[in-house]
Amino acid sequence: MDYRDAGVDVQAGRDFVQQIRGLVAKTLRPEVLGGLGGFAGYFELPSGYQQPVLVSGTDGVGTKLKIAQAIGQHQTIGIDLVAMCVNDVLTCGAKPLFFLDYLATGKLDPQALVDVVAGIACACQAVGCALLGGETAEMPGFYQPGDYDLAGFCVGIVEKERLMVKVNLGDVVIGLASSGVHSNGFSLVRRIIESKGWAWTEQIPALGEQSLGEIFLTPTQLYVAPVQAALNAGLDIHGMAHITGGGLPENLPRCLSPGQSIAIEPGAWEVPKLFEWLQIQGSVSSAAMYETFNMGIGYCLIVPREQALITQEFFQAQGLKNYVMGTVMPGDGELLGLPT
Repeated sequence: MDYRDAGVDVQAGRDFVQQIRGLVAKTLRPEVLGGLGGFAGYFELPSGYQQPVLVSGTDGVGTKLKIAQAIGQHQTIGIDLVAMCVNDVLTCGAKPLFFLDYLATGKLDPQALVDVVAGIACACQAVGCALLGGETAEMPGFYQPGDYDLAGFCVGIVEKERLMVKVNLGDVVIGLASSGVHSNGFSLVRRIIESKGWAWTEQIPALGEQSLGEIFLTPTQLYVAPVQAALNAGLDIHGMAHITGGGLPENLPRCLSPGQSIAIEPGAWEVPKLFEWLQIQGSVSSAAMYETFNMGIGYCLIVPREQALITQEFFQAQGLKNYVMGTVMPGDGELLGLPT
């Protein structure tokens, strides 16, 4: 017997690396040393920083992968993977430098995985982040044929004095619109769809002309370019939050200082129809919806009240809908005013 008899095709793995080599090359920055295929990636720290702080983050895309695998559409799931990591790193004010991915599968399907890496590379290019390396593991018996899992890791850099640690009482919260469900809450999404007996290829008139699979595979919004542009333009941003698992109640208070809470203004933004539809179809309580989904707000900025209008106008010019949605007040880290 050999490794192929055990279910692992080493030559297919080598061929896969050759197929993605060109995709990776498009993401490289001047600080990258060496090339794809080594035991580790090398990245020289950029010059011009007085007190550089490295910021790291890691994440996956959860069971959204099940939808991509069910309908054979793998081109956007890599964008989700990058977005989940770089949006987290961005909350510290950091600029992403490089990204690594881990891809595990039961049996290597080269074209599907090339599509995944193409999405990863596309997102890395969009945020100026080098795809420095990664790992592809073929694990027959652990994953079923056709299944794969993803994890990502990002490192960014920020000047120490620009770290987001200065939220003040009276500051206001500006919410940046999400592009959809993003990459959290999909265990509940899948349960709702499956309980109704719908197929992912099915169209629901109330949701438009796209199939359910296409709607829910809409990739996570990348906030790096517009937010970095705002920071570079000198906008006074005191804190930021990426609205992921746990929704607004869990994520927004994470950027507060001790003795602070946030009062949300009810009705400050229009919840997209997709979330209202999910709530009705699944008979989900309002509290559970806000604790599971982003509800139309994918990223939040905390700014001085006198800077709210100029901040809104800046992001509107960047093509991002945004809303003044709350105020920082004395408290114990609570988020007040959401539906219960």
